[in-house]
Amino acid sequence: MARKSRYIENTRAIVKTWNAALYIRLSREDGDKEESDSIVNQKDLLTDFVKKTPEFNMSEYYVDDGYTGTSFDRPDFKRMMTSIKNKEINCVIVKDLSRFGRNYIEVGNYIEQIFPFMDVRFISVVDMLDSYQNPAQMNTVMVPFKNLMNDEYCRDISNKVRSSLDMKRKRGQFIGSFASYGYLKNPEVKGHLIIDENVANIIRDIFRWFIEGASMIGIAKRLNELGIPNPSAYKRQQGYNYRHPHIEINDALWPDSSVKRILKNRLYIGDMVQGKSKILSYKVQRSINIPEDEWIIVENTHDAIIDRETFMTVQDLLTRDMRVAPTQKRLYLFSGFVRCADCGKAMNKKNISQPYKEYVYYVCSTFKKMSKGACTKHTIRSDRLEEMILIAIKKQIELAVSMDELIVEIEETGSSVRQSDTLATAIASQESEIAKAQSYKKALYEDWKNGDITRDEYHSMKLQYDERIAYLVDAVNRLKAEQVELMQNGASDNAFVTGFKTHENIERLTREIIVELIDMIYIHEGGNITIQFKFEDEFKKAVEYIENNRQSIDNKRLLA
Repeated sequence: MARKSRYIENTRAIVKTWNAALYIRLSREDGDKEESDSIVNQKDLLTDFVKKTPEFNMSEYYVDDGYTGTSFDRPDFKRMMTSIKNKEINCVIVKDLSRFGRNYIEVGNYIEQIFPFMDVRFISVVDMLDSYQNPAQMNTVMVPFKNLMNDEYCRDISNKVRSSLDMKRKRGQFIGSFASYGYLKNPEVKGHLIIDENVANIIRDIFRWFIEGASMIGIAKRLNELGIPNPSAYKRQQGYNYRHPHIEINDALWPDSSVKRILKNRLYIGDMVQGKSKILSYKVQRSINIPEDEWIIVENTHDAIIDRETFMTVQDLLTRDMRVAPTQKRLYLFSGFVRCADCGKAMNKKNISQPYKEYVYYVCSTFKKMSKGACTKHTIRSDRLEEMILIAIKKQIELAVSMDELIVEIEETGSSVRQSDTLATAIASQESEIAKAQSYKKALYEDWKNGDITRDEYHSMKLQYDERIAYLVDAVNRLKAEQVELMQNGASDNAFVTGFKTHENIERLTREIIVELIDMIYIHEGGNITIQFKFEDEFKKAVEYIENNRQSIDNKRLLA
């Protein structure tokens, strides 16, 4: 008996004890299996397994909830590996191989290389795999085959999800987790945005301040001075679990980069812009930027905060060289609008202090920076430039007012209406001729089938009718284009007329007026200037309209 007892004690002495880590993972990729693979169910299954086996000491649960199996960059998996390296754990137990991971290469590397090297036992309960009890089974073709199937399942799900999301993007549905600043997710219509009136006016102020001449840094400082939280901080205030990479650095303050993003965002004119970036692959969870011409843009999907004209004005300003002194919050009056007439480069602002007054000049940047001979100074004093431009704008306003009076006079005579009626009659006549030609052409086929004309005669006459119809269609298109142009040219809301008439009582120049009316100012050597005004095409249309109806005006004045 004594010998038998000693034998039992020796047998017990060599039984190895395993400090087991129970690893659990769940993510969206699990789809319909989510219930069976839930965190709770995995915990219950693994706990029961460990309790039934005395050799296991359950060390701890390691849970990665919401992390893809295609990557091992998971917080609790990393924590588990640290415990393994510290010799606190020598056994890893999972429900099945897919819970451990879905990356065929990485999973194989861990269970075939890393764990054996670190003397770690690996158990997959459902797959009935145990690297200690049956190490040969780990080297069968079934293990890599299952890993490959898990990998393929993930790839298939990834493709389906990506395709589904792209379809939603193309329909103009918003698919992001958080709506952009200024908008909210519509609780009643999935994928639709509604204006967040709490901050919509801040968006409008940012655009207005920029047009008025505030720099992006100046706008950011102003928002911070007003105590307005930046977009990230605002989301957190509203209870959203929103995290930004630089949250600790910026706190609740506005950086100028946030101002720039808002100024460039088409979302604020009602257009949905998505697909700016994509994940490199379902295995490599790294985002890469997509070229702008490949973005998915759907217009007019939601209410706009900013009108399109204002937005386009801002986009034009963003392309200009508009520098501002570091101590200044506002742009100079002509910043981005003054160029050398010869070399085309921007003019630099230069201050010259005199005993009783400080003068401000503009000097060609090429002359200032390059060697002599590259260009000349083209210098002009700022106050003189302002005076000349104000005079030029007033003359344009006078022209717009007189043209408006002529347009009203033309419309009162009914001349444009008569011209439109004449064009409409001509269009109807030509369309009637087209219908006749098409009818005759159709009858030709019957004549050929009935034997009234030969095949060659049929093709010859058909060709003549085709040419006739093509000529008439072209004539109708020209008449319709002329009709549309007549209506546009004669409209009392001609952009040139209305644009300049708005500032009829102008007394001084402002940044807003320059942005609205002027495209560019060119400075010539000797102090002369050339102003390129906006609405050039609209001006030509108005002039053409007046010239075309000059006779009706003269007749009306003779009768008066």
